Amino acid sequence: MKLPALILAAALPTTALAGPDRVSILLGSEHFNASEDFQEFTPGVFLTWEQETLDYSIGLFQNSYSDASVLVSVGYDVEIAPEFEVGIFGALALYPGEGDRFSHAIGDIVPLLGLQTRYRNFFAQLIPADGDSADGVLAFGLTFALD
Repeated sequence: MKLPALILAAALPTTALAGPDRVSILLGSEHFNASEDFQEFTPGVFLTWEQETLDYSIGLFQNSYSDASVLVSVGYDVEIAPEFEVGIFGALALYPGEGDRFSHAIGDIVPLLGLQTRYRNFFAQLIPADGDSADGVLAFGLTFALD
């Protein structure tokens, strides 16, 4: 728990100077065709800076192994209709002491790639998995613009 909090504390002062545009509250996740019992209540908070083309986020959440994780991500979204966006994202998530559970981890850092959508204040992300312990993960929550 200490390492993720330290990483978040170190990263926030540099990015927070410009002020985030959005705050998102992660509520949970669903692991598809899971071969083990994952924690599905995965609360977290993320701050997002919406730029002209890309969005940048940083946050802290309880991962599916019930430990604290830090995540940084970059996303690209397309507005389909007013208040409805779809896009892709890439992220790096720190899973302290859990990196060996992933076939594609670099130590305890896990690269993630997925699809995302937002409709009004609801968001969802679909992350494909390697099929060893799950076929994919659906993460969902609420998001609010910081005007």
